[in-house]
Amino acid sequence: MGKSDVQVALRLMQRAWTSRWETMESPPESNRELQEKVQGVRRDLVEAVAICRKAGAGRELVDALRKLGHVEQDMGREDETRALYEEAVAVSRNLGDALLLAHSVRHLGDIHRSAGRFEAAEASYSEALALYRDHGRGGKLDLANAIRPLAILREDAGMVEQAIALWGEAGDLYAEVGVKEGVEECSSHLRRLSTE
Repeated sequence: MGKSDVQVALRLMQRAWTSRWETMESPPESNRELQEKVQGVRRDLVEAVAICRKAGAGRELVDALRKLGHVEQDMGREDETRALYEEAVAVSRNLGDALLLAHSVRHLGDIHRSAGRFEAAEASYSEALALYRDHGRGGKLDLANAIRPLAILREDAGMVEQAIALWGEAGDLYAEVGVKEGVEECSSHLRRLSTE
C-alpha cells in the first residue's frame, strides 16, 4: 500500500461526503432510495477506513473514522458511532497532533452528550478546550465551538454562573469571527440565564 492507495481512500471519502450532503439537501422520495444512498455512503467510508488502516495513513484514517462516525450516527447506531470516535481519538493521540486530537475529543464529547453520558462528555469537552487553549493554532472558531457544548452542559446542570461565563466567552469569539448564528445562540442563552 502506498500513496496511490491513500489517494483512492481520499476520493472515496470525497465521494461519500458529497453524496451524504446531496442526500441531506434533497432526500430521495422513497425510503428504499434513501437507504440505498446511505448504504452507498457507508460502503465508501468503510472501504476508506480499511485502506487508511492498511496504509498506516493516520491523519487520513482519523478523517475517515470521523466521517464514518457521522454516518453511523445518522443511522442511529450509537455503539458503532462511539467506537469510531474513540478510535479516532486514539489514533490522534498516537500521532501527537494536538489540534487533530482536540477536534476528535470534542466530537467524542458530542457523542457522549447525545447519549446522556454527561460526565464523559464533560471530560472530553474539558480536554478539548484545554488543547485548543494551549495549542493556539486552532483559531477562535475552534475555541468557540469547544466552549459552546461545555456551556450547554453547565447550563443543563444548573451551574448558572459558569454557564454565563462560558456563553459570554463563546459569544465574544463568535462575534470576532463573524458567526452571526453563534452570537445569536449565545445571546439567547445569556438572556434566559440572566432572568433565572
